[in-house]
Amino acid sequence: MRKPALSVLLSFAGASLFPASLAAQTAPNAPTLIENVRVFDGRASELSAPTSVLIENNLIAQIAPAIPAPPNATVIAGGGRTLMPGLIDAHTHMAMSTVPLSLLMTADFNYLMLRQSKAAGDMLMRGFTSARDLGGPSFGLKRAIDEGYVAGPRIWPSGAMISQTSGHGDFRSLADLPKSGSDPGHMTERVGATAIADGKAEVLRRVREQLMRGASQIKLMAGGGVSSNHDPLDVSQFTEEEIAAAVEAAADWGTYVTVHAYTPRAIQKAIHAGVKCIDHGQLADETTAKLIAEKGVWWSLQPFLDDEDANKFPEGSANRKKQLEMVNGTDTAYKLAKAHKVKLAWGTDTLFDAKLASRQGAQLAKLTRWFTPAEVLKMATADNGELLALSGERNPYPGKIGVIEEGALADLLVIDGDPLADIKLIEDPAKNFVLIMKDGKIYKNTIEAGSEGRAVGEAQ
Repeated sequence: MRKPALSVLLSFAGASLFPASLAAQTAPNAPTLIENVRVFDGRASELSAPTSVLIENNLIAQIAPAIPAPPNATVIAGGGRTLMPGLIDAHTHMAMSTVPLSLLMTADFNYLMLRQSKAAGDMLMRGFTSARDLGGPSFGLKRAIDEGYVAGPRIWPSGAMISQTSGHGDFRSLADLPKSGSDPGHMTERVGATAIADGKAEVLRRVREQLMRGASQIKLMAGGGVSSNHDPLDVSQFTEEEIAAAVEAAADWGTYVTVHAYTPRAIQKAIHAGVKCIDHGQLADETTAKLIAEKGVWWSLQPFLDDEDANKFPEGSANRKKQLEMVNGTDTAYKLAKAHKVKLAWGTDTLFDAKLASRQGAQLAKLTRWFTPAEVLKMATADNGELLALSGERNPYPGKIGVIEEGALADLLVIDGDPLADIKLIEDPAKNFVLIMKDGKIYKNTIEAGSEGRAVGEAQ
């Protein structure tokens, strides 16, 4: 028996905690057939001819021009709209994306975790079905999402950001120094946001603690940062021996290390120590870009510019000076990555700003400054999916993501229009993402039963 499409599982853009989670828990386990869609499979530069896609349990079971509806299937009339993989953000901080830093440092932790849950649901409703969390206490959130208690993306957690003293992850003030042997650690250490380590032995211990907690990859701070107050941008952090110790400990668990680094020295040292991914790298030079390409290292780069999405520091401050130096390198970094055919990933690295977090899709669309829309969407789907698979034995979601192919995990979006022709469609997911599916479950469906919608390429 053919069932009509679910008219609305979530009829609002920002998912509130309970309705979103209940929608996931009550979604039928019967097959779902999406008919008459044109597919962006995560790799191709053009949409497919009209196609049907059958989802069984949490997998894409069949892709064909026409598919008979199985018994008890939910049938969704695609109406010529675009079907594509769920979007992937390869650099997030799920616990810190929407709450101001001053509040994160002072508010009740339970309150912050509830805010974190709301932000996760909102991210899913923006079409982001997977996220690589590169620092913060997100293990509990991940578990709650995986068990169906709250809505949110799949999370590949790093756990605490591991930093040297006076590194980019050291949030202590000068009044907190010197550290004594009986010191219980700064608040950021106690809640699992950061971990301070000096010397090979401490690095090994901190890495192993994150792996014990469930980290899918390890995040090290290998150089200076913009928002931190006690590490200039040019500073290289951790010795090569310390970084190599983290790499070995991660490899023993079948996974890898990624590092925060901007400068050639910091990047090159990390690569020589064996890291598999560089995050940021805006100040890389030609020699460094060549090294990244030669070693097959991933470059997770963000389109940081001094624009409406910049979390600007006060004019004249040391942080503002660092920020301007960093953003001035963004254009060169993307050009170098393209010239040397580096394995390029994309992420937002949004911190402390709810408005900026809501512009996740807009930040992705900004990549058309350097790439075609098809290249942009490939980076945020198939390419980012390949990076997440680097977690190997620690991959929390075995299976292929970021692509539409038979056997892949069913993380899917239906878009009212053609994002390869108009990338700005992804800037307004509340209007243009008419269906959001994660793990075979529908979290949003505003396609009315029997509606054919607007065909791809039709005037708006």
